[in-house]
Amino acid sequence: MQTIDLSKVGLRETNKMLQDQSADTNQTSWEIVNPRGSHAIACGLDAPIEVTIKGSTGYYCAGMNQQATVNIHGSAGPGTGENIMSGKIVIEGDASQYLGATGQGGLIVVKGNASSRCGISMKGVNIVVQGNIGHMSAFMGQSGNLVVCGDAGDALGDSCYEARFFVRGKVKSLGADCIKKEMREEHITLLRNLLDEAGIDADPNEFSRYGSARQLYNFHVDNAGAY
Repeated sequence: MQTIDLSKVGLRETNKMLQDQSADTNQTSWEIVNPRGSHAIACGLDAPIEVTIKGSTGYYCAGMNQQATVNIHGSAGPGTGENIMSGKIVIEGDASQYLGATGQGGLIVVKGNASSRCGISMKGVNIVVQGNIGHMSAFMGQSGNLVVCGDAGDALGDSCYEARFFVRGKVKSLGADCIKKEMREEHITLLRNLLDEAGIDADPNEFSRYGSARQLYNFHVDNAGAY
């Protein structure tokens, strides 16, 4: 394992070392100590490496991730996993707002709670939260899956397209054009696979599914008040 002390090496050099790893690197395991809430740690990675951050992080940790697995042994600041393309991010603590914003692929797992706008404008990313999520989560969610083992705040899925939302607890309110939907067998199978991949022990039969009513795809004068 390669160990980097961020307090000594510095953020720019740390990210450069990680970004320089190629697809065939033999330096596949990295540990970052003393992160001290620094911003943009492990951004722009594009190799099948595993990075473990020993502590909490600031803004945009693991943004634009491809292929890499990033483990955060603490809580994560706003925009963690922003525009993730592939790979996996695991947050042992809580996640701040707009987790996984515009994410196009990969998996983000939160062992604690996630704040507001979780999965905003998600475009294919899978997000699994063991706790609760805040208001306006998955606003304009286009595709992908948001799994919430706890409760969801106000305006879940506001103005969403084809993203799917699975919530085990209560939903405070649904956003514009988001409705509760039938939980069919294919959704049970999908949810079971996501929970297994996230390492979370939960019964998929206890979840409800939500998604788009498909009434806002095109402008209609009778719906003007909802735009």
